[in-house]
Amino acid sequence: MPNSNKENKIIALFGSPRKKGNSTLLANHIIIGAESQGAAVESIYLNDLDITPCQGCYACQMEDSQGCAVDDDMQGIYPKIVEADALIIASPVYWFNMSAQTKIFMDRCIALYNQNPEESALYGKNIAIAMTYGDKDVFCSGCINALRTFQDAYNFVGADIVGMVYGSAEAPGEIAANAGLIQDAEALGKKLVPGKQS
Repeated sequence: MPNSNKENKIIALFGSPRKKGNSTLLANHIIIGAESQGAAVESIYLNDLDITPCQGCYACQMEDSQGCAVDDDMQGIYPKIVEADALIIASPVYWFNMSAQTKIFMDRCIALYNQNPEESALYGKNIAIAMTYGDKDVFCSGCINALRTFQDAYNFVGADIVGMVYGSAEAPGEIAANAGLIQDAEALGKKLVPGKQS
């Protein structure tokens, strides 16, 4: 459990190739909420990085493992996740699920898993999810598939999904017109910082 007397560190991971896209905008409002409570937030745009899909070698799960064997930009993200108190993950829906950039990141997080859940690097961390989709609702769009994947994955490693915000928008920036959702995103950001809610 993060200590409410220290500065909380949050890593925001953006899975959209559009830096001004709707999921990015929504996540930025989660960041506003978290920063209003004194958290330090670092943003990482996954599309800018060279991250290889998991190779299924299980080197990360071997006895005396030194972690993931794939030498790419994910190696710079692992220590940031370990040190963080919370994560924000943002993704658009592409073809009925999270974006490929987000899925590759999720797959590579197996390197942070330990068969003793309490020793896993993600154990006890707060998670916030932001998603946007172009169809009319969470089911028709396929967004529900991604939300369930997040729920299953983070439940498995003992992380705590503090909340999820998601809504329909297609043109870049369109989500900003959904005032209620923007408010919800900022409130979620505040919830990521334990003991600091105003």
